[in-house]
Amino acid sequence: MRRTLHVTLALARRLVIAGVVAYLALIALALLIPLPERLRQGPSPVVLYRDGTPAHAFLSADDKWRLPVRWQDVDPAYLRALLAFEDRRFLRHLGVDAFSLLRAAVQNLAQGRIVSGGSTIPMQLARLLEPRPRTFGAKLIEAFRALQFSLRLSPGEVLDAYLEFLPFGGNLEGLETAARAFFGHGAGALSPEEIAFLLTVPQDPSRRAPGEGERLLSARNRVAQRLRAAGALEAAALPRLLAAPVPEKALPMPREAIHAARWLLMRFSGLDVLRSSLDLSTQRLAEGLLSRVRRDMAQRGIHNAALVVLDGAGAVRALVGNFDFFDEVHGGQYAAFAVPRSVGSALKPFLYALAIDRGMILPGFMVPDIPVEYGGYAPKNFDESFSGLVRMEDALSQSLNVPFVNLLRRFGVDEFIGALAHLGAPRLAADPGRHGLSAIIGAIELTPLELAAMFAVLHQDGLFGELSFVEGGPAPQRIRVMSAGAAYLTRKALRRRDRPDFPQRARFTGLAPHVHWKTGTSYGHRDAWAAGSVGEYTAVVWLGNLDNRGSRDLLGAEVAAPLLFDVLEALDTRRERPGEEAPPEDLIEVEVCAFSGYPPGPDCPERKQTLALRRNVPTERCPFHLGLEVDRLTGLALAPACRAGREVERRVFVTLPAGVRRFLQGGLQWAAPPPFAPGCAPATESRPPHITSPASNQTLVLLPGLPPDRQEFPLAAEVAGGSGRLSWFVDGRYLGSFDPGERVWWTPSPGRHDVVVTAEDGLSDRRIIQVRVGE
Repeated sequence: MRRTLHVTLALARRLVIAGVVAYLALIALALLIPLPERLRQGPSPVVLYRDGTPAHAFLSADDKWRLPVRWQDVDPAYLRALLAFEDRRFLRHLGVDAFSLLRAAVQNLAQGRIVSGGSTIPMQLARLLEPRPRTFGAKLIEAFRALQFSLRLSPGEVLDAYLEFLPFGGNLEGLETAARAFFGHGAGALSPEEIAFLLTVPQDPSRRAPGEGERLLSARNRVAQRLRAAGALEAAALPRLLAAPVPEKALPMPREAIHAARWLLMRFSGLDVLRSSLDLSTQRLAEGLLSRVRRDMAQRGIHNAALVVLDGAGAVRALVGNFDFFDEVHGGQYAAFAVPRSVGSALKPFLYALAIDRGMILPGFMVPDIPVEYGGYAPKNFDESFSGLVRMEDALSQSLNVPFVNLLRRFGVDEFIGALAHLGAPRLAADPGRHGLSAIIGAIELTPLELAAMFAVLHQDGLFGELSFVEGGPAPQRIRVMSAGAAYLTRKALRRRDRPDFPQRARFTGLAPHVHWKTGTSYGHRDAWAAGSVGEYTAVVWLGNLDNRGSRDLLGAEVAAPLLFDVLEALDTRRERPGEEAPPEDLIEVEVCAFSGYPPGPDCPERKQTLALRRNVPTERCPFHLGLEVDRLTGLALAPACRAGREVERRVFVTLPAGVRRFLQGGLQWAAPPPFAPGCAPATESRPPHITSPASNQTLVLLPGLPPDRQEFPLAAEVAGGSGRLSWFVDGRYLGSFDPGERVWWTPSPGRHDVVVTAEDGLSDRRIIQVRVGE
């Protein structure tokens, strides 16, 4: 007896040791063997609106609709029902629940058929990741995988994976996917009937998918009754649940903001869920406005569009990339908001503001608007007419080209391009020296996003910040790139309504006085732009053709500006319209000549107050008024030494640049200064002439094969406040005498040339130019 007991104990010890060794070996295998490959399969990438609503979902790499889901974001009522229905002891076992397996075996024997599998949530996850025929061997593998999950993943991670891979028929996987597909909302808030449905379908997705009618309804109701029996469903909710219908079909996945979503996922690669800065209502508004005009634009030969909306913090609230993503004929898949296009005249406000910042101009400066030519480049205004003289603020609001080409020549092309790089277009800094004077009227290409960032600088008093595309990120750092005063004066000019690009229907709204905007049309009518701001919003509209086909209807004022005003009017929901904007503190009132807008000279007859930058008031005095003592009898000007014996009075005359005077000719509104009486000219009267063409150190390039006499070059000069003829010389050879401002046509030849112009008083100006033959 004692020997038998000893043998039994020894055998028991061996069995225990063997069991421990086997268990440790099993644990070791569970830790060493890789987890199922499919567990690493990523979900469907999804871009969210700023409020968390899905904007656009994409198929996963294995062509499934499998939206990301975390158990913390799921309705707690669903989680309680899931555990009660599938795995009551989920938090208390290591993947396999022996009690559940024993209970299932008893139930199956009692029923004579399989009514319960006893599989835990980790075991079910194993079957979802590695489907196998339901055999005893498959069950052992599922148990092993369940042990792996419990050892190597937290309960939350196991639950997340399970919720993400739940099958719902077809290529629909995951709880969040099912909630969106069958109920049109997320899994964060579910009704009792929705919970019962979402527990029912994964039991047999092929037989219980929507469309199965009575079979699906009966299965759902059986699940509901089991939930009630398990205490996971309140008694009062059961009758309503049993009477509720089941979904008949799946809804489409979120597919809004398609261009923005694709572009954002490429910009922020590696993210499964991207919570963008896009605002749902603003994005839908923008897409709806473009959709509404699409047919009309197509009839006009306009097939592509982009629309960008920013808020006051620089967050992108709407981003529309084209009329129709699926329009393959016209490149609808391109995100046009990121495609550089010629901006036409849309950059004039920035040259205007920067010139004010430098103290080069004031809004009221009177400047020439006449035909000019710079080395063969002869800019024209859009309507090919000229005003003679125009104020800078009028030149901006009416988008006149010549005054801004002249201003850019003074400012410096490279300096302007460098400033634009700091205003929101850093691409431009990578290619210095590429642009010429035509940069201000369309030679520069920007994306709608870049132009929106630049107009936001004007709206935010000269502060630049990087655009924000992701909600909840750090606020972009703001840096000052323009004075608040220059931005204010520019906005003031851009608010004027007496301008050709003011949309007719906007005249009947209360929005217009508060909008500052600018339009642009590129050369050849290939691009139409409108950009502007109101309230806290800045918007940019681009219309055109990505294949560069032009359309006579592609005019910023005609097609883009009405859309811009529609967007801004819809966004500006303020109940009370603000009063007139107060000037910033860096502006002061200064006295200027009422006629010219310049700081007054001693002869300016009328003066007025205007705003100027405190730190950079222009110093150039009014060049237009000249006070002279005149002989009342002859009307000729007199020097002080000639007064004796004459009846003298002092008169003020308007002196115009020679080119303006010649352009206006008989249309002069002001009397020109009279010549001095013979022998009465003061010694200090004469001023040297100034060569306006060619430019200093200019290089002329001759076209090979074209006769020299067909490549003549214009020489031109002006004499400020003077008269008399000018004599021209090239390399010492006399070309002739001409009036100031009159063009002299010279036939160039390769080499270095010395160009000299001499006035009648002997004063002169010189330019050295190079001429070469092109390749």
